[in-house]
Amino acid sequence: MTELNKRQLGCSDFQQTLRGDRRWFLKAGALGAAGLSLPQLLQQEALAGSDKRLNSVILLWMRGGPSHIDMWDPKPEAPVEYRGEFGTIPTNVPGINLTDMLPKTAQIMDKWSIVRSLHHHDAGHSTGDQICFTGYNSGPNADENVQPSCGSIVAEQLGHLNPTLPTYVMIPKMVPGTSSAYLGVSYKPFETLADPAKEGPFSVPNFALADGLTADRLDNRRELLTGFDRLQRKLDARGQMVAMDRFQQQAWGILSSPAARAAFDLDAEPMELRQRYGFMPAFDPGASNRCGASNWAQRMILARRLVEAGVRLVTVDLRWWDTHVQGFDSLRRGFLPRWDQAYTALIQDLEERGLLDSTMVLAWGEFGRTPRVNNDAGRDHYPNVFSAAFAGGGVKGGRVVGSSDSKGAFPKDNPKTPQDVLATVYRHLGIDIHKSYLNNAGRPIPVLPSGSPILELS
Repeated sequence: MTELNKRQLGCSDFQQTLRGDRRWFLKAGALGAAGLSLPQLLQQEALAGSDKRLNSVILLWMRGGPSHIDMWDPKPEAPVEYRGEFGTIPTNVPGINLTDMLPKTAQIMDKWSIVRSLHHHDAGHSTGDQICFTGYNSGPNADENVQPSCGSIVAEQLGHLNPTLPTYVMIPKMVPGTSSAYLGVSYKPFETLADPAKEGPFSVPNFALADGLTADRLDNRRELLTGFDRLQRKLDARGQMVAMDRFQQQAWGILSSPAARAAFDLDAEPMELRQRYGFMPAFDPGASNRCGASNWAQRMILARRLVEAGVRLVTVDLRWWDTHVQGFDSLRRGFLPRWDQAYTALIQDLEERGLLDSTMVLAWGEFGRTPRVNNDAGRDHYPNVFSAAFAGGGVKGGRVVGSSDSKGAFPKDNPKTPQDVLATVYRHLGIDIHKSYLNNAGRPIPVLPSGSPILELS
């Protein structure tokens, strides 16, 4: 039996245990249902080995599909029904122009780069998600992973950078494409579940103790659970409970770790910095569109806090760029000003903290938008060409890779694929893209079916 088979068997046994006799402990309220999933999330520590790479990734997932023409790849010479309602402005890098709705981003063009020639074949939201997060086409149910996400691959190959924190975090919860498939639940993302975008104090439910439960009582429950495990081990012919003990200890370590609690303590950030990202307090009388603005600001700040603390890959859900109807109005009044402020603040914040060299920031969605404006002043789904933004992690700023044609309809030169994007992320982290895993049918599946790193960015 291979080591992978053994790990998958252990994970299966662990799931069975949770479904069975230990359900009483979940009901006890000490950790909550989400809390006891932490041992599963921590099993990837066994694979960390001697690899102590320090690099990390923030993936800004612009779900819905941002318009490449109205952001990163404007077409000022195209007919109005293609170029849309926005103008263009020069950036601080000669020869590179952006939409005039991104003035702050334009002024830091030397710190990030654009790939303008991405393309794939699928115009569905969830099916496009699957391609961009896994490198593979969707299965029959586009909301469920057939192949593991990039975050799950990172968790399996690299394990923990900081043993008191999860390897892979999703803010606030999973979207299609982000799960672990046949690698098992131990490689799913740790979901914050609580949304930093909402008003009031931010609290991750995994860390919240039941009312009246003190640290001493938590230790007592831990002793009780340990005793229960000893009893179960006597009945465990394969000894899987012994192997599980280590992961359980790590789960308790995270739940009681001051470092983990501090990393997720978003309210510890100074209000001045939060406002720099675009956070608008509820009491601000000028906070029109407050929910959307604080949404992106708060989530991006939390992502920065997590990579600073030692999380390897954080995916931030920045939905919903699905601008079919009155798209220009939505972009003008909300999406683009919010993006311009929050994205710029994140890049500058990482640089000021000395984290930009080690942290790659990838911003993209599942596709672009149609080059021709529709009858509702919006644009529709369009995978034939779209853009992505890269910053940090060894990426040289002020570069444009590839191009689209004069109407933004197809790649003109140097076409790139989502697999190339993932290979670039994996290269930064030190992932072996040629490694294969056995799927549920016992067939070896490589990390990526195709693609190579985008070397023009480095």
